[in-house]
Amino acid sequence: MTVTGIGGFFFRARDPQALGRWYAEQLGIGGGDYGLWQQEAGDTVFAPFPQDTDYFAAERGWMLNLRVDGLDALLDRLRAAGTTVLTDPSWDTPETGRFARIHDPEGNPIELWEPPGAADAPD
Repeated sequence: MTVTGIGGFFFRARDPQALGRWYAEQLGIGGGDYGLWQQEAGDTVFAPFPQDTDYFAAERGWMLNLRVDGLDALLDRLRAAGTTVLTDPSWDTPETGRFARIHDPEGNPIELWEPPGAADAPD
């Protein structure tokens, strides 16, 4: 027997309904009964970081990384909705892909990852 994937991601929120709507509207995640989301198969990174990492804010115990295609179109949509988007060309490599960082309305860090070869087509 082995684990076959991540079955859920659960976290506390000050306003679960509003935050759930934000994820559904801005990122297309959840929104249905129990936040169910059918996702595409692909790589998932599961990596504990050192306690003193500066990869994400020290006051946060985790950072959600979401695999995307069409990163540029998604970033345009997020910016138009008022979400601050951070990019840095040094984060991007042909071997690992492209990255951007945002925060949800409650300040939780989210990294958007477009793997190498992912289609960057508009929605």
